[in-house]
Amino acid sequence: MTAPVVPFREIVLKVHSRCDLACDHCYIYEAPDQSWRTRPKAISDEAISWTARRLAEHAEKHVLPSVSVILHGGEPLLAGPARLRRVCEELTAALDGVAELDLRIHTNGLQLSSRYLDLFDEFGVKVGISLDGDRSANDRHRRFADGRTSHPLVLKAVELLQSERYRHLFLGLLCTIDVANDPVAVHDALIALDPPRIDYLLPHATWDAPPARPAGSPTEYAEWILAVFDRWEEQGRPVPVRLFESVLSTLNGGPSLTESLGLAPTDLVVVETDGSLEQVDSLKSAYDGAAATGFDVFRHSFDEVAAHPGVRVRQLGLAGVGPECRECPVVRSCGGGLYTHRYRSANEAAGRAPFDGPSVYCEDLEALVRGIETRTATRLVPGALADPGELVAAENELTRTLLARLHADLAGRGGVEWAEAWRLTALVDGPGLDEVLTHPYARSWLLTTLEALRTGRSDAVAHAHRLAAYTAAAAVRGRLDVPVTVGYADGRLVLPTLGELRVGAEGESGRAEVVAAEKGFRVRGERFELEVECPREPCGDWLPVRGLGRDGAPDPALDDLDPYRDCFGTAVLPRLGLAEADEWSGRLGAAWGLLSATVPGHAAAAAAALTTLTPLAGAGETVAGRHGYGALGVPVGLTGDALALGLLRGFRRARFRALRDVADLYALDGGWLHRADWHEEPVPVSVLLAETHERVAVAAYDRSARTLAETRRALEALQGAAELTVGGKSLVADVLSEWEEAARG
Repeated sequence: MTAPVVPFREIVLKVHSRCDLACDHCYIYEAPDQSWRTRPKAISDEAISWTARRLAEHAEKHVLPSVSVILHGGEPLLAGPARLRRVCEELTAALDGVAELDLRIHTNGLQLSSRYLDLFDEFGVKVGISLDGDRSANDRHRRFADGRTSHPLVLKAVELLQSERYRHLFLGLLCTIDVANDPVAVHDALIALDPPRIDYLLPHATWDAPPARPAGSPTEYAEWILAVFDRWEEQGRPVPVRLFESVLSTLNGGPSLTESLGLAPTDLVVVETDGSLEQVDSLKSAYDGAAATGFDVFRHSFDEVAAHPGVRVRQLGLAGVGPECRECPVVRSCGGGLYTHRYRSANEAAGRAPFDGPSVYCEDLEALVRGIETRTATRLVPGALADPGELVAAENELTRTLLARLHADLAGRGGVEWAEAWRLTALVDGPGLDEVLTHPYARSWLLTTLEALRTGRSDAVAHAHRLAAYTAAAAVRGRLDVPVTVGYADGRLVLPTLGELRVGAEGESGRAEVVAAEKGFRVRGERFELEVECPREPCGDWLPVRGLGRDGAPDPALDDLDPYRDCFGTAVLPRLGLAEADEWSGRLGAAWGLLSATVPGHAAAAAAALTTLTPLAGAGETVAGRHGYGALGVPVGLTGDALALGLLRGFRRARFRALRDVADLYALDGGWLHRADWHEEPVPVSVLLAETHERVAVAAYDRSARTLAETRRALEALQGAAELTVGGKSLVADVLSEWEEAARG
């Protein structure tokens, strides 16, 4: 079945096909494709109108919120102000009410004047200027036909754009790299102009016409770019540089920010001055006709172009790169390089498509990505991966973010009750609220409520109104004199992290005011007034959340009361009796002793992180459920080694879940499959990483030679996984260190 087309969001509109410079590195005039010679110099009124109509149809059909149109050439300013006005007017009118229009123009700047910039200001046209650096660098290629320099005129154009009147129109500078130029001098010259952005571009080249390498190095372009990167870093990153930002983004699991790198599908089409619809211009560097589609704006829709085989192949992401690239660890960042740069005519003799292979800049791209990663890894690794305290803080921040999102998603549907609870929550914000929101089951409440809202469940608002209980518990913990009205059901009023108070008969519901007292808190309802003086001790109708620690073991809470603790995918037990709780606490203490004696490092990490244990029925596996960091569901039937190992496994699962919540560890999960000795079939990187993170701790506990060997092979597979971000690689390195310690015994 054919996949749906990827709509075009960027249109390159050729408004003039000639140029007033004679740049010897131009991919239009110096390329094998010389079709510009047969095309009209300026775009016609008819071609403008049809382009605007086709674009509006396309945007409306695909419900595009915005589209970009780049006015291009040749040199687009040669079209003149009147023709450019016609272009802007037609496009603006056609897109009005359909999609937001982002108009841009890429120019060499020689013709730029106030009459153009006033026009661009009227239509919001942003201006990008081509400049290859200082005068000596720019003069190497960007000269007039008679050899005169263009540099002073370009500087004059930039100066005009930098004036207060036009600064808002300045898009940035585009610099084509020449390794014969001094990289630092080029960069400093561009930075001195204070542009809003810089784009460094590799010169278009193919395997048939490879790039110049004066020093003979296969990574000469990477070395040049990395010298610029180092200078950019030294300067404190004064302006955005798209090439660097793209690599940094993909290293962290984000998208590519430029067509020349990454695996994002192409969404660009070119309209020539005669109305012909073509693929990306750079293909003209490959061979005559490489960019042609056979379509035009007069007879064909943009959807027809989007379905063209040449376009579709550049929309396949990972599947669209050659086999060598699919096996490369940096392919997520480089994306196989620009499609044009992969062209090799000799492929056909070998039975391969001409673009089916690595970029002619392959070694440069790998060196560039690895070079930026090496230089920035320590800063790119999220603090939560190295510091347990940072992980807890990041988890807590996530919970607060979900609470804010709940408030936004309710959008007034919570009524007066929510509004009052929200107001009081702001009043009690402080250490007490932190303690309540860091309780793992606060996350369960938030996720349950958000999902109920998203799916339109009738009980969504009732779940949201539980906020009052969290606010009241925060006020009690902080000993704040802030009365909070809390709903109760089935005769029981539950205060998260504190306990449960019987306030009425079974089946009875209502509302009661909770207020902190000197030693505990008071609860007043329509027909009752109760006081709990010792919230940590059971008394009368008060059942507190209990602790489990004994004999030097950690003291997590035994939470068998929270209404949102049922988040483990298996049955939770009702409140344990005193004898049951005491017996379970003893078994937990004994299991903890086994962990401390066998894997003291893992035991200490678990002791610092686990805050809450909830008893589950039976003797199955310990579960890390759908909640915040720090809770485990533990089957009451486990004893001895099984319980110790269950706690260890559960903690490692909970830790990995938390890390995944707050840090991007991988991207394109499922794009590759990896062998694991304990699986019959290959698995995605998410599964391999999670299970290896868990199994290394198990190997340390049971000292199994087989488990150690299997885990080592899994780590080797992970070390070469292209999906891993810098954070993911850091986690693999940490797990490898744990493995080495376990192997030493």
